[in-house]
Amino acid sequence: MADQPIRTINSRIAIFGHPMHPTLVHFPVACLLLLVGSDAAYLYTGDVFWAQAGLWLAGVGALSGWIASTVGLIDLVTIHRIRRKLLGWCHAIMAVMMLSLASLNWLWRFLEATDLLPWAIALSLLTAVLVGLTGALGGTLVYEKAVGVEIDDK
Repeated sequence: MADQPIRTINSRIAIFGHPMHPTLVHFPVACLLLLVGSDAAYLYTGDVFWAQAGLWLAGVGALSGWIASTVGLIDLVTIHRIRRKLLGWCHAIMAVMMLSLASLNWLWRFLEATDLLPWAIALSLLTAVLVGLTGALGGTLVYEKAVGVEIDDK
């Protein structure tokens, strides 16, 4: 059976044909996953530096995540072929859940900078799991459904 040609779905928010949402998600993913390492270092050493690093990672991860999700939401609601995909809605809902937890995690750390046990660390771990699941859904949208992919047939 021959491979079916992929019908791509271009993004509304792109620079020189490069969609911005897949580009922007790297910042929150990196920060929110590094947050788990920062928490582990704080638990191991007790050094307040790691708690402060966690505060910054949680804040930058949440803020950059909301920016990336806004760009993705614009594509979701303005492009009919994306809006019809259940996988796109699942990705968006899971991303909102993840970013809500990340924002709560940042707020917890902001109010109680060194009192991370048990809630802030639990939120970090749960957020990391949701980052992985949301990323897997996003990867499926890009690599299997060709959302935000521009193929040059020349």
